[in-house]
Amino acid sequence: MNGASREALAAARERLDALTDSRSVDAAKLAEELAAVTALLHREVSLRRVLTDPAQSGEAKADLARRLLSGQVSDATADLVSGMVRSRWSQPRDLVDSVEELSSLAELTAAQRSGALDDVEDELFRFGRIVESSTELRAALTDRSATAAAKTALLRSLLGGRANPATERLVVRLVTQPRGRSLEAGLETLSRLAAARRDRMVAVVTSAVALTDGQKRRLGAALAKLYGRPMHLNLDVDPEVLGGISVRVGDEVINGTVAARLEEAERRLAG
Repeated sequence: MNGASREALAAARERLDALTDSRSVDAAKLAEELAAVTALLHREVSLRRVLTDPAQSGEAKADLARRLLSGQVSDATADLVSGMVRSRWSQPRDLVDSVEELSSLAELTAAQRSGALDDVEDELFRFGRIVESSTELRAALTDRSATAAAKTALLRSLLGGRANPATERLVVRLVTQPRGRSLEAGLETLSRLAAARRDRMVAVVTSAVALTDGQKRRLGAALAKLYGRPMHLNLDVDPEVLGGISVRVGDEVINGTVAARLEEAERRLAG
């Protein structure tokens, strides 16, 4: 996002935090309603253009949003969206992306309130690994000819009773409303937002065998010291790495696996 949209999103996040600080606001319901607004704005191209038109006054756009949403969503959701369209956006899509992000943040806030945020983080990561390892499942979830109802039924058969309800809702929304993103990118974004709820970074750790609790604590402490922020470890076991570990934090990879060292040795010999 460009500067104007970044500022508008930052202001919207602050308003969301202020709303969800109150226990009287149902964060899960807020998430559901914001997801519905996201779908509306994604579907109605002309509407999102009007609501981000810099030639229109912020108050006029807020009034339009309020009239459209009145009776369809709660006052809290209508007020939040009205406040967003008062802001200046660099392009119409940024408004849709931001409403969707607030929906995910509200869902994660609900999980955090119930003490389930860590579980949701881990479940999102594990689900991503399941999708990555099953071409048939990925094909079924990304099939454009399949209906949203069919995909939802498939996900509920996979996750229902096995994952936190917040995880299930987040994944269902992502799969049924992909909005041009890959499934992997969407899951990674959700993991990043979940980590941000605790102001911490995510490290994807791949090792040949499962790490012990002591190894996990030492690695987490070392990474937190290196990056200057608390670190959440998403752990993956892959026998093909042979030994050692690989750590990915964002776009940065720290590769200490035997397989990587062998590949480097082969490159040097070939050179």
